[in-house]
Amino acid sequence: MFRQFREEVETALSAALSSLDLPTDDLGVEEPPEDVPATLASSVAFRLAGVVGAAPPKIAIDIADEISVEGYDYLGAVDTQGPYVNFHVTDAYYDDTLEDAADDIDYGHLPSTGDSVVVEHTSANPTGPVHVGRTRNPVIGDAVANLLEFAGNDVERHYYVNDAGRQMALFTWAYETFDEEDLDGEPERDRIEYDLVRYYRKGNAYLEEADEPDAEAAEEKITAILQGLEEGDEDTYARVENVVDQVLGGMRECLERLPAEFDEFVKETRFMFDGRTRDLADRLKETEYAVYEEDAWQLELDEYGFEKNLVFLRSDDTSLYTTRDLAHHEWKFDNYDRAVTVLGEDHKLQAGQLRAALDILGNDVDKLENVIYSWVNLPGGETMSTRQGTGVMLDDLLDEAIARAREEVEMRMEDRIRDDDLTEDDVERIARQVGIGAVRYDIVSKQPAKAITFEWDQALNFEAQSAPYIQYVHARCCGIVNEADAAGIDANDIDPSVLDTQAERDLLRVVARFPAAIEEAADDLEPHAIATFAREFAEVFNKFYRECSVLDAEPEVGAARLALVKASRNTVANALSILGVEAPNSM
Repeated sequence: MFRQFREEVETALSAALSSLDLPTDDLGVEEPPEDVPATLASSVAFRLAGVVGAAPPKIAIDIADEISVEGYDYLGAVDTQGPYVNFHVTDAYYDDTLEDAADDIDYGHLPSTGDSVVVEHTSANPTGPVHVGRTRNPVIGDAVANLLEFAGNDVERHYYVNDAGRQMALFTWAYETFDEEDLDGEPERDRIEYDLVRYYRKGNAYLEEADEPDAEAAEEKITAILQGLEEGDEDTYARVENVVDQVLGGMRECLERLPAEFDEFVKETRFMFDGRTRDLADRLKETEYAVYEEDAWQLELDEYGFEKNLVFLRSDDTSLYTTRDLAHHEWKFDNYDRAVTVLGEDHKLQAGQLRAALDILGNDVDKLENVIYSWVNLPGGETMSTRQGTGVMLDDLLDEAIARAREEVEMRMEDRIRDDDLTEDDVERIARQVGIGAVRYDIVSKQPAKAITFEWDQALNFEAQSAPYIQYVHARCCGIVNEADAAGIDANDIDPSVLDTQAERDLLRVVARFPAAIEEAADDLEPHAIATFAREFAEVFNKFYRECSVLDAEPEVGAARLALVKASRNTVANALSILGVEAPNSM
């Protein structure tokens, strides 16, 4: 309802300004300061002070006097407070919010935009297990995709597989060269990527330690693999993909634990073999930005603000990762209305150069949007290196999260209010939901550009601003609904007007805002805004929970409150769903 109310406010305010011969280009409609008792307010009087030549409070009064609320469903009254024009809702606003949110388990989903969006995220090189430092990419990427889907877009989730670079050629050579007895240690886990990464590490160690003639011989074999891929040799491709697909299969199992799942794994060799990369390189050569320097074709991007040139073709006429990624992006533009990419901060320069090159090629780069994130650190500053075999893996983090969550759940068993008995399977389920939810929420709730340090005590705090705190709200809602059903309370035929306490009205207000929060967060590609909404929602609900009983209220009030609890359940479940956090029915 909030979105519709905002539209009515903007329409009424524009009409009033027009009738006063005042500009309507910036309405200044926003949620008011805490001390302003309105659903929306306009600060337009500040902007117009210089135009009108009067004090903002006087201008606000004149504008409010000119606004008519006739003919609107949700705009009920207008007044002023200082320089603000305040807009108040009708009872129908609350009535319709309660009806929609209580009855619709998909509450918050926006109408279809008609846009197709591809969200590319994670795309870690298939060289071994996923480590903690890269965890932010799949968590943010999955949340961005969920958010865009809730906002009415047709979304596909892609993982771009680097299967043509030197790392994979080296990996393939090492896998074919060394035997099990040549490798160091046993696999850290019984999964394929933990087994095969030992070959990758062995290959790197060999090149660093071998005598020069032996190292050169190995490099020749690695180069031959790269050239075979460049030439489209099917045997070479099969050799490389034998390694890539095995490692990627294990990585997928890890990512599914988050969960982060993909509609398509797009391999960069695809754009080498279909001729797109060669065609793109030829087109770049013909542009005024192309130069041949230092035995390579490059783009001079000074006009775009980049001092460093972009190399797109080597002296031996072989392509680079960036060249193939340019072809990949043009393929995206051909098939989707929007292309969103989630990238680590170390790719920021590359992303800017890629956008510039795409613009030079005549593409509509407005279709390309990037979400840049910084790293996740653990206390103590552990380093992360797949090549050297150091650092903490995502599997380790998830196992630890589940184990710690299980301890918390078991410790709280005696303090549970609900009288349902939890089985061992229930405890394991809750531990998984809470543990993994804690990891995801702690990561996605922070602004992506800021580096974060994962703190266990904060992430698993059931009482503070964390996933368990919000998940508890959903569990409480489910418990209240179950108890009310058992008591025979019917929430189908209710009178919303009996919800007149401050706690009830505050909860209705935040429920009504949910679709608008989705719309705004999707426009800005900021899933952390939904994390903030979910936390604030939990605080408002808990105040309602403490002050407004369902079971002990008068029948008419209890029924209306039950509907509000159902509306809250749907709201928090869908907010958590966007973040990729499960909503437990019991805790």
